[in-house]
Amino acid sequence: MRALRLLGQVDLPAEVAAVPRARRYVRDLLKGLDHPRTDDALLLVSELFTNAVRHSDSGRTPGGRVTVAVATLHGTLHIDVIDGGSTERRPRPRLDVDLDSGGGRGLWLVHELATAWGWYETLSGRVVWFQLAGQ
Repeated sequence: MRALRLLGQVDLPAEVAAVPRARRYVRDLLKGLDHPRTDDALLLVSELFTNAVRHSDSGRTPGGRVTVAVATLHGTLHIDVIDGGSTERRPRPRLDVDLDSGGGRGLWLVHELATAWGWYETLSGRVVWFQLAGQ
């Protein structure tokens, strides 16, 4: 079994103002790959980073951080968004999404666009991940 090839990772402040930095970092990593789902990857990173800031302990703790890790295997992108977790909330896509509202669509978009996605707890927080197949 071949392991994922890590393209890079970045650790950023858990602030909404850091969302464009996360998106730009991923865009720059993916430039040379010419992956057909780069736009989807950028959208989903933005959504998950925003969720991490708004709904995890990273965003509620002074100095909180969110890490984005980008890897690839056989043309499939694998992206992790790692935050401080939350004892109050679990990642779950809303089924009653209002497409005209200003929020509440993050995990729904991940569920709809990603080839696969999921989450798991770690000793230091939570990882929400998604994959986008290249074909």
